[in-house]
Amino acid sequence: MRNIKKLHKAEYRPIDDLETYSPLPSRNLQMIDPFIFLNHHGPQVYGPNNNGLPFGPHPHRGMETVTFIIDGDIAHKDSGGHESVIDKGGVQWMTAGSGLIHAEISSDKFKKEGGPLEILQLWVNLPKRLKMSEPQYKGLQKDQISVWENEDKTVKSQVVSGSFKGIRGSFDTPTSVNLSTIYFDANSTLSLEIPKEENIFFYVIRGKLTVNEIEVPALHLADFSKNDEVLEISADEESILLLGHAEPFNEKVVFGGPFVMNSEEEIQQAYQDFRSGKMGSW
Repeated sequence: MRNIKKLHKAEYRPIDDLETYSPLPSRNLQMIDPFIFLNHHGPQVYGPNNNGLPFGPHPHRGMETVTFIIDGDIAHKDSGGHESVIDKGGVQWMTAGSGLIHAEISSDKFKKEGGPLEILQLWVNLPKRLKMSEPQYKGLQKDQISVWENEDKTVKSQVVSGSFKGIRGSFDTPTSVNLSTIYFDANSTLSLEIPKEENIFFYVIRGKLTVNEIEVPALHLADFSKNDEVLEISADEESILLLGHAEPFNEKVVFGGPFVMNSEEEIQQAYQDFRSGKMGSW
């Protein structure tokens, strides 16, 4: 079985009145190539006439954002002309590529009525050859996403990208990144084989899982070695797991706020292009 090197607890980083936890990057873990950033918003309950999510117009370049709506909703709009409202159980995938401006806020209905909210946003790096590719966006509701279930229907996986036990993901992506949201009933088990050359992103959203005899509580990210292919996962209680795996790009990564490039010069060029309107206007 594949060994766990260390567990990383998500750090509490609230944004205004939005409860936010982030395991990556942290003081002890910079990235799990090509997975570079995760914010876990909620769970929390908003009252009526709330301000909703605070993410107004901002730019991105050189990476992808994948947004998982566990509860509540999210309204997306970008300078490429894409707009959508994705509800509970849905997923958004945006390839920023050469750059665009987008906003991620709550729908008018949610701001008026309130309700429970829990949303995760994962940033996935793009390799150098794709950093200046054309921006793309796609949002899918829950019933549009491929699902795998075990025989007794105690484990269900939303197959977002790549493949999962022979089921193809619902998003066609520019790189071979595998992403799934896996729902476990109490007293359920799951066996997986992931190629040793691939890095694993294993984050427990809710509940508690035991993987390869190590307990991983909610709000924890497991950092795996590459000694074996096998993951044996069990759940004593209802749990939700965000699982990703991919071959690392093994390229230099430079962060510059909302931009992820390969050099400081490229970061400065991204800011210049944003200010000059090359990423679109709002």
